[in-house]
Amino acid sequence: MENSATYAIFDLVRNLRARGTSVIDLGGGEPAFDTPRHITDEAVTALYGGFTHYTPSRGTPELLSAIAGKLEEENGVAVDPTRDIVVTPSAKHALFISLLTVLDPGDELLVLTPGWVSYGAMARLAGARPVPVALSPADGFRITRERLESRVTGRTRALLVNTPNNPTGRALSSGEAAVIAAFARDHDLFIVTDEIYEKILYDGTRHLSLAALPGCAERTLTVNGFSKAYAMTGWRLGWVSGPGRLVGEALKALQHTVGCASAFVQRGGATALLGPQDAVGRMTAEYASRRKLIIDGLNALPGIVCAPPEGTFYAFADIVGTGAADSATYAEWLLREAGVAVTPGSAFGAGGEGHVRLSFAASREDIEEALERMGSAMARWG
Repeated sequence: MENSATYAIFDLVRNLRARGTSVIDLGGGEPAFDTPRHITDEAVTALYGGFTHYTPSRGTPELLSAIAGKLEEENGVAVDPTRDIVVTPSAKHALFISLLTVLDPGDELLVLTPGWVSYGAMARLAGARPVPVALSPADGFRITRERLESRVTGRTRALLVNTPNNPTGRALSSGEAAVIAAFARDHDLFIVTDEIYEKILYDGTRHLSLAALPGCAERTLTVNGFSKAYAMTGWRLGWVSGPGRLVGEALKALQHTVGCASAFVQRGGATALLGPQDAVGRMTAEYASRRKLIIDGLNALPGIVCAPPEGTFYAFADIVGTGAADSATYAEWLLREAGVAVTPGSAFGAGGEGHVRLSFAASREDIEEALERMGSAMARWG
């Protein structure tokens, strides 16, 4: 079991800064916004009001109802809040208990790559084997039936999909969604879908939930949370939804690991979903502006090519033209020579090499300074 590559970079940046080194961190996924005030105010009110005790392990009725309403209205997915949802302390924990639910030791999990660094590790913690389905930058990391069929075996039990994707920024198209749905039905597979970036989309791109497709609701566990859309990373709040027979099993894993999510945090989550959504729109609009800033800046650097992502707040830049031996070598050089932290593409599995991931969730000032530092360093490259 390897350490998390993204947390390793986060810790390295903190240590360098503690020693007085100036480092701009574009390696993590931390929004440079505070949680909207009306959400924070409600959580503080709940704290002072004594809402500090255990809640039902499945979640508070208020939050469960809010999640069910959001899923039906925004995603076209009808669920029963009393049996088809479990609230968790972070979307990451929701993913973990989902994989514990659908995977037995020896099973195989198909993981579309490049993909988030923790997917494979979670599968291994469940005793299963992660099987990468490598997507290619040559066709924009498109998902095809041929690629899926090339990796399925008699031990394959589930497929994990992340849309919009971290790190590529690709959002699932209707054609790709249909391919995945047919593939899962034909091979009788579970689908675990990570939709944590669903509200951060650009240029009219629409989010598609696989659970809304014919024949998928009964086999799909949908994971989501509050960290990215509502700038609530430190709150640690998420959920998993799906057919009650599966969610009920995930509930057991929750009860025997963390018990329940924090009471006052759940009050904040319900306020996030039920309250005004203006802040989400404002943050996404600002991400769009920063996306243009970083994409234009990267494409102006020698040897770097970067297509604009359809979603998330990550730029996945192709560095093959720089002549770097590999993405880890380039990332280490950039941190040493420019004081800019990025994540090597190799951290995201097969298909990620030759790229680095840069977060434009950082402030505009940090992005501008990072691009300037990168330009100066690249002039000395080689």
